[in-house]
Amino acid sequence: MRTLFFLIFSILSLLFAGCSDNASQNYSPNFTEQDSTLQQYQFAIHPLHNPTRLYEVFNPLMDYLNQNLTGVTFTVEASKSYAHFNEKLKQKTVAFALPNPYQTLMALETDYQVIAKMGDDQNFKGIFLVRKDSGITQPSDLKGKAVSYPAPTALAATMLPQHYLQQHGINVTHDIENKYVGSQESSIMNVFVGNTAAAATWPPPWRALSDERPELKEQLKVIWQTQSLPNNSIVVRDDVPPELIKQVQILLSHLHETEEGQKILHKMYLSKFELADNDTYQPVKEFVENFAKSVRPLSP
Repeated sequence: MRTLFFLIFSILSLLFAGCSDNASQNYSPNFTEQDSTLQQYQFAIHPLHNPTRLYEVFNPLMDYLNQNLTGVTFTVEASKSYAHFNEKLKQKTVAFALPNPYQTLMALETDYQVIAKMGDDQNFKGIFLVRKDSGITQPSDLKGKAVSYPAPTALAATMLPQHYLQQHGINVTHDIENKYVGSQESSIMNVFVGNTAAAATWPPPWRALSDERPELKEQLKVIWQTQSLPNNSIVVRDDVPPELIKQVQILLSHLHETEEGQKILHKMYLSKFELADNDTYQPVKEFVENFAKSVRPLSP
C-alpha cells in the first residue's frame, strides 16, 4: 500500500511539474506602452545626488509637468558622473536640463538658454563638515590631510570651498589631498567614516542625508561656510518650441503656490523656482574666471 501511495504521489508530482514548466514557458510580462503620439523630452539633472535619490526627488516634478501639459511627456535623465552630464550638454542630447551654475556657463556656449532657476540663493554655498572629535578649528589644520568633494566641477560643493581654502592660506593643489568621490552623499560619508579630515558639500544634501541618518548630526558639524552665488539653473535647447518654454516657465515659477507644489519642493529642500535669464549668471562667470586664475585651472 505504501509503495502504491508513493507511486501515485510521484506521478502527480511529475504532472504538476510539467504544468508548472508549461506555465513558466507561456508566461510573458505585460508592459505599459507609452503613448507614441506624445513628444518626449528628457530632463537631465546634474548629479545633485546619487541616481537613486535623484529619481526620488525629481520624478514628482516630472509627474507634475506631465499632468499639466498636453502633447508632451517629461522623464528624468540621470547621469553617472559630472563628466557624463557635461558631455550631454556639449553634445546637446537633452532638451531640458538642470545644471549647476558653472555647467550653466558651459550650456550657454552650446545653444542652450536659461529660462528659470532654483530660488534660495543664500543656500547656494559651500560648507565644510568635520568630525566633532577631529580637533580641527581653522583651515591651516587641514595641511597634509585629505578633503573630500563630489567632483572637480561641482560649483557649490567643490569650487567655492576650494576658493575659500585658498583665501585662508591653504594652497589647494599642494597643501592638501583633494579626493573627488562622485556624489554629495559620498563626500559626506567619507569624513564620517574617517577617510578624510573634512568634507565639502552644500546645505540641501547635508540636510537631506542628516535627516535620514541622525548619527551624522551627532558626530559631524559644519565648521565653515563660503560665499553664495546664484542657484542652479533650468536651461532649454534652442529647438524647443517657444510656447512650451513659456508653459514650463509658468508652471515652475508658480509651483510654490500650490500644496502639491510645496510637497515637491520640500523634497528638494527648496522654497521655489523663479524666472531667470542668461544675464543672471554673470556673477558666476566672474567667480569662475577668478577661480581659474587664483586656485587651479579648469578643463575646457
